[in-house]
Amino acid sequence: MERSFVVLGGSGDLTGRLLLPSLAELYGRGVLDEEVEVLAVSQQDWDDERYREWARERLTAHAAGLDADARERVVAQLGHEHGDVTSADDLRRALQRVRGVPVVYLALPNTVFLPTLTALREVGLPDGARVVVEKPFGTGIEDARRLNEVLHDLVPEHAVFRIDHFLAKQTVLNVLGLRFANRIFEPVWNAQHVASVDVVFDEDLGLEGRAGYYDKAGALRDMLQNHLLQLLAVVAMEPPQALDAATLQARKADVLRAVRPDPARSVRGRYTAGRIGDRDLPAYVDEDGVDPARMTETYAEFTVTVENWRWSGVPFRLRTGKGLGTRRKEIVVRFEPVPHLAFADEQPEPDVLRLQLSPDGIALEINLNGAGDPFDLEREVLRAASPEQDLPAYGLLLREMLAGDPTLSISDVEAEQGWRIVQPVLDAWAADDVPMVDYPAGSDGPA
Repeated sequence: MERSFVVLGGSGDLTGRLLLPSLAELYGRGVLDEEVEVLAVSQQDWDDERYREWARERLTAHAAGLDADARERVVAQLGHEHGDVTSADDLRRALQRVRGVPVVYLALPNTVFLPTLTALREVGLPDGARVVVEKPFGTGIEDARRLNEVLHDLVPEHAVFRIDHFLAKQTVLNVLGLRFANRIFEPVWNAQHVASVDVVFDEDLGLEGRAGYYDKAGALRDMLQNHLLQLLAVVAMEPPQALDAATLQARKADVLRAVRPDPARSVRGRYTAGRIGDRDLPAYVDEDGVDPARMTETYAEFTVTVENWRWSGVPFRLRTGKGLGTRRKEIVVRFEPVPHLAFADEQPEPDVLRLQLSPDGIALEINLNGAGDPFDLEREVLRAASPEQDLPAYGLLLREMLAGDPTLSISDVEAEQGWRIVQPVLDAWAADDVPMVDYPAGSDGPA
């Protein structure tokens, strides 16, 4: 069956920086044997040739390391339609141009998902069509439910791809192998042996020109509601019978249903002016495009529990922030201390397993006998670098979309549960029950 890739928001940053380069990557690595027709729909009043010029510039900037022939194979298959993505008439005209069964990608702000999908529902999609939406999936739980209703009117659930590119990262995939292919880990992966789990995504960057989106979203909606909760679900889920889409999504959904947030154990912060390395970062409220009255947080942290047999009582702390002094992206599993210590004068730290997201790798902190007195203990770190991915995250996701494999997609239940978890925290913050805490850029965040 011939496929056509229809990108709504085809002149945006996501398309130029990630989607088109990922398609070129698939060509360059021989993953795609046949050309894929790409039709972009945007508000730019461009013809096909002008759009190809734009795409060629983006590919040169973001896929310079790829063979020029691979980039030109993408450009040669591009078309462009000027139109409003929320207009049924404009979408009908665009879809009439494509030759194959469409894979419709909403490379759009989440605030226009619903009117766009409603317009698509009015037009209708042929049998076999697929729809792809980016995170965050909606703006709240009611919005997510409405989006799911419209999507299910359009296509079956297995043809919906709710994209969270974190699920295609090497280290996240390695969690599955680490837990379920190694007997030494799975028997201790529970509340009896694990003291706590941290999921951390600290950035040393500021807004980097993204105020138009970020100031309306904030750290909690941008990162915790989707990316970090998905990481939690992969770490905490029950062993799957098979690594297929239905099983993985069901196991993750089970975990998310069991998550209980505590707004009182949350922190929100906002960076003030400071220095990171050799660059000065202005205060968030002074960044271009920021409305200080919105009280948007650049740091978000909250602690949840997973109320099930395996994890009852274990705190899971999720944390992300911008403008921090240290770039730290990892999942940290802290184990309980040993029940009896024969080394009477020693108080060693419990074992710690770190699954590092950037760069990808694994570090296990353990206690060993020292090099001097054999009865002294010393802390050692065993490290392993993850092999480099053959395909970047978006390349892997794009391959799965075109092949129709939703294994790395998020289900309707997961999307709604993500909002169910964060809503009490959002409500507490909106009521100012949790104060905004300032922290200097370049610091470790709120005290």
